[in-house]
Amino acid sequence: MTAVSLAPAPPDLATAKLKQQAAWSAGDYAVVGTTLQIVGETLCEALDLRAGQSVLDVAAGNGNAALAAARRWAKVTASDYVPALLEQARARAVADGVQIKTREADAENLPFVDGSFDVAMSTFGVMFTPDQEKAASELLRVCRPGGKIGLANWTPDSFIGQLFRTIGGYIPPAPGVRSPALWGTERRLQELFGTGAASIAAAPRHFAFRYRSADHWLDVFQTFYGPLNRAMAALGKHSRQLELDVLALLATFDRGGGAGLVVPSEYLEVVIAKR
Repeated sequence: MTAVSLAPAPPDLATAKLKQQAAWSAGDYAVVGTTLQIVGETLCEALDLRAGQSVLDVAAGNGNAALAAARRWAKVTASDYVPALLEQARARAVADGVQIKTREADAENLPFVDGSFDVAMSTFGVMFTPDQEKAASELLRVCRPGGKIGLANWTPDSFIGQLFRTIGGYIPPAPGVRSPALWGTERRLQELFGTGAASIAAAPRHFAFRYRSADHWLDVFQTFYGPLNRAMAALGKHSRQLELDVLALLATFDRGGGAGLVVPSEYLEVVIAKR
């Protein structure tokens, strides 16, 4: 009998997206997200943002980059597919005395016409989309010719990159879905944006997670950070080994010297000029 070679099934990106959305809706990402505010501020500076520019923050979470842009008098729209996070972004805008619009939206299918924005940006957001090519094409599509795309993406060898690798050892990612951390490599950025970009500038930066201790970090993240929260829930009584592996990872990166936890995590700060 002749053996029949079957081609691998294409990745089920729709199912992967539903699971991902459920993960980011779990816990309360805003508790973690708010600590990352400085990344949105520095990205706006890297983009040389100007007052009056139209700005779209994609996968905005609770609005870090959107608020940073609004503080620079830009006309800002924050989009995300988790409504609760957009509610928190609106509340933060009111508290800060700045104006933003919000729109529930999937980063792979943005509800805006071509060339709607001077700037499209995302901090640790769009990199997690299952269909990376579609998400990149949407960023390019809604950005006007001559406009800019700004990104902050964790790198593969960063603390967060290795955290996801650790989680993946217990809860494997969906078959065929590429690692989000590839967005933190210049090679992948060139693949995703090269044909539509006049230039791609990528600079390594570091964000330091600052907590009382490793146990404090673990308590906050397994309670509020959706991907770790869902992984722990899925493992149930077997979650202790994942906790130990995460604590070991924290110890590897900790630069606090015993005076509180200080864990730097590398990311790429990216500015893409659209053709």
